[in-house]
Amino acid sequence: MVRARLMILAAAVLWSTGGAAIKLVSLDGWQVASGRALVAALALGLAMPGARRWPSRRALAAAAVYAAVMVLFVLATKLTTAANAIFLQSTAPVYVLLLSPWLLGERPSRSEKLAAPVFIVGLGLFFLDQLSAGQLLGNALALLSGLAFALCVMAFRATPDDNPVVLVWGNLLACLGALPMALGGAARPGPLDLALLVFLGAVQIGLSYGLFSRGMRHTPAVEASLLVLVEPVLNPVWALLFVGERPGLWSTVGGAVILGATAWRTLHAARAATPQAPLPSSQA
Repeated sequence: MVRARLMILAAAVLWSTGGAAIKLVSLDGWQVASGRALVAALALGLAMPGARRWPSRRALAAAAVYAAVMVLFVLATKLTTAANAIFLQSTAPVYVLLLSPWLLGERPSRSEKLAAPVFIVGLGLFFLDQLSAGQLLGNALALLSGLAFALCVMAFRATPDDNPVVLVWGNLLACLGALPMALGGAARPGPLDLALLVFLGAVQIGLSYGLFSRGMRHTPAVEASLLVLVEPVLNPVWALLFVGERPGLWSTVGGAVILGATAWRTLHAARAATPQAPLPSSQA
């Protein structure tokens, strides 16, 4: 369905606005993480009635990992460039490749093994740029965000029926976990800050996940994974247009390598999964 694919594409576009919007908020990272998560939890709870229940232990563990993704990405975006934050988080497939045999019992394919060194090369290029201490810390947090996102993906795969509960409770945990540091922040939110927090929570997270979940009902997983590559492509564009932030040359090259490896890996998996048509029999 074309409509389903447009929903997934719209979700990716909304996700991509996170970097610029986080940069525009004058609050610190802890305050943004807590405020965005609170709004997102309320928005998702209202949109998904099935999520308004107590989580199981497995769902609660998955929610804790999701909360880590939410907080780490915001902190990384505040400390390094938006491009670095999203590109380094996009290294998640490497961690899935390394951990899925033990956590999910899924063995990597030949294409996944070939893609892993390319991801690592792309990752190394980020650190060829001249980075300040704050940017180095931001890059490290973005790497941790990628690891947490990989664990989150595997948790979602292991407990698919609990995903709505994980989203709501994950945002609640992110809000509560960041709250002590957020309350100690010196900045006080102005009208623009509050408007951006509502946008980040209700639209960039809440509406996007609603669109994504509906679109996934009628879209193959491989095609969806390619459509959502719009997010890391557009994220630095919005940051450049609205914040004037330019990523370093090597970071841009490294990001292109990571995105290219992800696209190649996904397309190769799709071709491998497509049944081959039988050869026509010879005529006597």
